[in-house]
Amino acid sequence: MSHADPHRVQSVMVLPVFGRNRPEGKILATVGVFEAVKQHGKYETGQLFLHSVFGYRGIVLFPWHARLYDRDITPPMSDSKPEPPGAHGSKEVKGKTHTYYQVLIDTRDCPHISQRSQTEAVTFLANHDDSRALYAIPGLDYVSHEDILPYNSTEQVPIQHELFERFLMYNPSKTPPFTARDTLKAWQEKNHPWLELSDVHRETTENIRVTVIPFYMGMREAQNSHVYWWRYCIRLENLGNEVVQLRERHWRIFSLSGTLETVRGRGVVGREPVLSKEQPAFQYSSHVSLQAPSGHMWGTFRIERTDGSHFDVRIPPFSLESNKDDKAPPAGYTF
Repeated sequence: MSHADPHRVQSVMVLPVFGRNRPEGKILATVGVFEAVKQHGKYETGQLFLHSVFGYRGIVLFPWHARLYDRDITPPMSDSKPEPPGAHGSKEVKGKTHTYYQVLIDTRDCPHISQRSQTEAVTFLANHDDSRALYAIPGLDYVSHEDILPYNSTEQVPIQHELFERFLMYNPSKTPPFTARDTLKAWQEKNHPWLELSDVHRETTENIRVTVIPFYMGMREAQNSHVYWWRYCIRLENLGNEVVQLRERHWRIFSLSGTLETVRGRGVVGREPVLSKEQPAFQYSSHVSLQAPSGHMWGTFRIERTDGSHFDVRIPPFSLESNKDDKAPPAGYTF
């Protein structure tokens, strides 16, 4: 689904509802009414929306302010700086403030977007010493402001997610009519060290745009040394008309301790996604650990065209920084 235009405002939104007892497998049902897209300002807690790229229903929990480093924007010559050693055609990029949102995804839509997006986008470390276990919270995502197509609904529980009624309450006197419970505010404050989104990096090669969002997850002690963990979320988007497929990944990971690691392999997270006009985007999350409090990563994705030819898409370099106020292990999935 493409981005909204003014003619869609106040149109009735219908989505397929998949039924077990119907031979055709699905029917159309009214979900809500589209609202005007916000060109300025931000959406509030409780705003219902349709994701403009992945098509799922969701609700806004709270906003984050990120610094977007867009390498597709060429800086003035006076702002350019020499490339650091080992960088691949790198250039100095100035960040601009951009709004992202922490959202809940409707669990009814998760099966239908699983081939295009990992809905388990938020992970955290186990709350135990010397443990490398990772836990995931399903259906919790980060969404850019321009990905939101806002709508309203008369349902008191319009989104099906186990956290919906723990985090939000229905209040018809408010707009939107869903307000944050104290549990949501406490959860955000308690867990912001591993939830917080701060930097977003973006770069396009031959109509394939790669967006990277790194998250610092915390430090663990293991065998008398410190191990620092990060999560990174990556979205690939095909901005052109040609059908392509991701075949390989090639990472370079530099640690402040002086090590440079090369990682090469087939696909990503066990998949080799096809990016087409009908399904132009794929999103996934992965993790990296260093024995140093900072480092950086960069690399390429090998993309194959339908005629069998290949080209490499740049993954924009991004820093792995540990929080200066490294607090106790996050509280995780608790209330």
